[in-house]
Amino acid sequence: MAVIALAGCSGAPGVTTSALALLLSWPLQAGRRMILAECDPDGSAVLHGLLQGTLGDRYGLRNLSVAARKGEFGEAFWRQLIDLGSGDGRPESAPDRLLLPGLSDPVQAASLTQVWKLLAQMFRGIEADHGHDVLIDLGRRGAVGPSGVLAERADAVCVVVRNTLRSLQAAEGRVRTLQERVGGVGVLLIDEGPYPAGEVQRVLQVPVIATLPYAPRDARVLSDGAEQPRHFTRSPLMKAARTAGTLLVQQAALRRARLDPRAARTPGGEVSRAR
Repeated sequence: MAVIALAGCSGAPGVTTSALALLLSWPLQAGRRMILAECDPDGSAVLHGLLQGTLGDRYGLRNLSVAARKGEFGEAFWRQLIDLGSGDGRPESAPDRLLLPGLSDPVQAASLTQVWKLLAQMFRGIEADHGHDVLIDLGRRGAVGPSGVLAERADAVCVVVRNTLRSLQAAEGRVRTLQERVGGVGVLLIDEGPYPAGEVQRVLQVPVIATLPYAPRDARVLSDGAEQPRHFTRSPLMKAARTAGTLLVQQAALRRARLDPRAARTPGGEVSRAR
């Protein structure tokens, strides 16, 4: 399957809200899992947003830092995940949509230099050994600096951009930097402004992989834990997120095929060997 990193820039692009919509809508095959890792060095938006401060310090990246120093990183990783999905409705079903909450305080990021590297290795192992998808929320700054290793080792990197003039201007430098460092960068477009996808591609010089609608009411369910409106899971935002998930997996498979033409993974997760 795929390891996909979402990155942002200034201009309030909504990286975490988009990542949560993708997590909850991701097209999962039977027995597969989707893991969203909140790796924003500026701190968690989920802990006090969607989760409304209910977890305290029981889960999150900070605890992995402690585990790494004790040599217990691998085991601790799985204990830090919380289930945001519902499996298939049976009591015995395994959780399938998992969240690794981020930092409760940005100050904690200074102690995570080694953790970022261990996470990058962990995500690759999860994808290779278990066939699970991993989505990495890098926030506005996480694609650069020590946590940038997560973008470098991902199958695909998408910058979340709104099609407004302010957001496009803010995104140009970030997209250019990432394209130079990791290559194969794409855009996840939030359709708030007047510029069509073709114009966004022309300005940023990278493809628009998928588009999500600008839907503030539905987005607040994910960003602030607001009450779900009726039929939330069938809202335009969540429907578009499901389509976006499929497109992102396809983009990751294409990029992997270009980097390693001997072993290209299809969107379904099978490995096809080049002859």
